[in-house]
Amino acid sequence: MQKPFLPDKFLSRSKELLGNDYNAFLEASLSKPPKCVRVNTLRVSVSEVKSELSEAGIELAEVPFCSHAFFCDTSKRLGSLLWHALGHYYLQDASSLVPVLCLEPRPNERQLDLAASPGGKATHICQLMHDKGILVAIDSNHERIPALRYNLSRLGVTCCATGIGFAESFDPGMQFDKILLDAPCSTDSLIRQRLDCLKGWSPELVEQKSVLQKKMILNAFSHLKPKGILVYSTCTSAPEENEEVVSHLLENAPDAKIERSEIKGLKSRKGIFGWRRRLFDSRVADCLRILPQDNNTEGFFVAKIRKG
Repeated sequence: MQKPFLPDKFLSRSKELLGNDYNAFLEASLSKPPKCVRVNTLRVSVSEVKSELSEAGIELAEVPFCSHAFFCDTSKRLGSLLWHALGHYYLQDASSLVPVLCLEPRPNERQLDLAASPGGKATHICQLMHDKGILVAIDSNHERIPALRYNLSRLGVTCCATGIGFAESFDPGMQFDKILLDAPCSTDSLIRQRLDCLKGWSPELVEQKSVLQKKMILNAFSHLKPKGILVYSTCTSAPEENEEVVSHLLENAPDAKIERSEIKGLKSRKGIFGWRRRLFDSRVADCLRILPQDNNTEGFFVAKIRKG
């Protein structure tokens, strides 16, 4: 069995960051998470997908914090089944459902996804909008746009416009009711899915990402309507890319307010006030930290921010 690549510097900083939670974190990170299926209710009902997968010998267990998503422990390739090709469901880690659940998309809203490919969160947004309204979905890598468009088409989404753009400088010339910034990050929370995800990791990379993410979050917030909602998320545990970025926004946007998301069935931790010699705005306590051992998922960080 392949072993994960775990740099010593990553392990030592994780132990410093997590304290008493470190051993449970490491144990969870070294195990495979259950597969997660999000039912695409734009095409079929939850009961239909449960019936289809039951016919294939796959039993589902509802994700405690999302009624249209299910865990399944199976060796079968769910992506090769006909129902996947027909867009009846989308495969994603259960933790990646949380940013969209915090965003709370509604029909007839104008929404923006600033790092959208391959489309897991974009299609989820459109699903909760009932495919009514508009989502502008952009990605900075032109090679990733075909995957985004394919998944939008496969899942029957018609309310989404796609394009190439950089989250730190994108200017659509309009304001939005809600914006999702699932920021490109150092991805250290993906160990359970990709054993080699830390091969490019370094403290220097974390700092580089943090600099860029601060530009991204300021630009994203500037395109919100008054009373609009921005959800900022990452799949890293690094405070430099999480609380420090949100604190930077709070320092530079007096009308930015953090809202604590209460998602029934989800176990999460509070944001931290500081890291090493850096102190953050105390309001970041209302951000969500999700550790892999909390819900048997990958790790995630999510901040819900209201304008005004």
